[in-house]
Amino acid sequence: MKVLVINASPRISGNSDILCDEFIRGAKESGNETEKINLTKMNISPCKACYYCGNSHTCAINDDMGEIQNKLMTADVIVLATPVYFYCMDAQMKMMIDRCLPHYLDIKDKKFWLIATAADTESNALDGTLMGLRGFLACLPNAKECGVISGTGAWEKGEIVKLPAMQKAYEAGKSIR
Repeated sequence: MKVLVINASPRISGNSDILCDEFIRGAKESGNETEKINLTKMNISPCKACYYCGNSHTCAINDDMGEIQNKLMTADVIVLATPVYFYCMDAQMKMMIDRCLPHYLDIKDKKFWLIATAADTESNALDGTLMGLRGFLACLPNAKECGVISGTGAWEKGEIVKLPAMQKAYEAGKSIR
């Protein structure tokens, strides 16, 4: 399987990124092809709502989103990972989702894993983030949510390594066949 991991955290080697790497480790051990995109390293502008894409199915903005869109369309499994900021997904993830407009109907028949990290220890701290991510999945043809990896209680960089989310991320990746 072709596994695409989208890490939206602006903090490289932060808690979301660490969970992504653990997911990838498990997926590789099961013989899958993996790729991780760190959105913070990409040049992505926000959607301008010009609707140029409505007729052309091409975005008027020339940046790295075209490359990401192609990878989303060709992956079998997609992991969406974001830190929780003010009980929502971060701006990098939301911007990427909004920019999927030209080809969102072509991101079809995909399996999704959702990863969310938060300083808050309560699982309901992820509700707003998961609602937004699930709203995106609801717009994609035949998208299947396979699971959620909740990294709650991780504020400082690297705190996630002591939490159960590490094992869950590894096992989720390992389960892909």
